[in-house]
Amino acid sequence: MKEVRRFFKVQTQTIWAPAITTLLFLVIFTVAMGRGDRLVLGVNFATFVAPGLIVMGMMQNAFANASFSFLSGKMQGTIVDYLMPPLTEGELMLALVSASVTRAMLVGLALALMMLLWPGVSLAVAHPWAVVWFGLMGSLFLALLGLLSSIWAEKFDHNAAVTNFVIAPLSLLSGTFYVIDNLAPAFQAVSRVNPFFYVISGFRFGFLGQSDIGSTNLAVLHGALGLGLLNAVLGAITYAVLRSGWKLKS
Repeated sequence: MKEVRRFFKVQTQTIWAPAITTLLFLVIFTVAMGRGDRLVLGVNFATFVAPGLIVMGMMQNAFANASFSFLSGKMQGTIVDYLMPPLTEGELMLALVSASVTRAMLVGLALALMMLLWPGVSLAVAHPWAVVWFGLMGSLFLALLGLLSSIWAEKFDHNAAVTNFVIAPLSLLSGTFYVIDNLAPAFQAVSRVNPFFYVISGFRFGFLGQSDIGSTNLAVLHGALGLGLLNAVLGAITYAVLRSGWKLKS
């Protein structure tokens, strides 16, 4: 609740501003590439790109929220507020990650509401389970990465480097604006080892009923299970690092 209240007090900056910034991608790309009734996966370009932008905004804000907590505590000397309360490492991790996922969901809802007003965008849901699962797994994945980043970082520049050189490229080169079948085989192989690709394509599958993960729904299910396993491993690593006190208690 403390973390949710923190970002909600500045909701213009933490929820609405990221939503509007992401919405600008839709405006720019649909104007630049969506003319002439261009179809992608059987729908117009605006409808194709909208789900990917929604989940991309969710993931980026989950990372931003989780990567701020410990780092700001280190820089401002208030890290004791996180370490002194009678909470186990698991409870602390759950609280920080849950707050980040909450912010991601709010940003996603704000984006969906805005995109419904954009001409030509349809957000009809074909598979609700995929929207919920891939949205949750993507947000959880970035929240855990953000928490690890905030533990490792010693200054805001370190965190900005992770955002600019890892998170942003993986997000933008994950098939948000294109299907990977249009890429050369070598680049398709690179895309398929990018976890962001499975989040965005799986989330899009929930709306469109089609995906470039594979030609069958079973391939999407395999991607869903793979993301769940990845988050379980990443969660275990984060818990172990948090429990060790590395860069927090020394």
